[in-house]
Amino acid sequence: MATPPCLYAIRIKGRLGPTALSAFPTMVCETKGGETVLTGPVDDRSALFGVLAQIEALGLELVELRQIRANPDSPESSDVRPRDGM
Repeated sequence: MATPPCLYAIRIKGRLGPTALSAFPTMVCETKGGETVLTGPVDDRSALFGVLAQIEALGLELVELRQIRANPDSPESSDVRPRDGM
């Protein structure tokens, strides 16, 4: 039985244009102030690292990565914040 994808919210500094957004086809985009929030499912750890690699390759500044709780019975969501220099 396959594990369902986890839902993530990824906050990026700045407003992403259509070209940059096309790199994240499974994500929903929302602009909040001077930041872009991408929300969507990520299949597994490897896919998550792929999304992070794409953010880095595009020269985007990661502000926050948050796993969103899928349902009320699941454990609390976890936060992963970028280290200095990322």
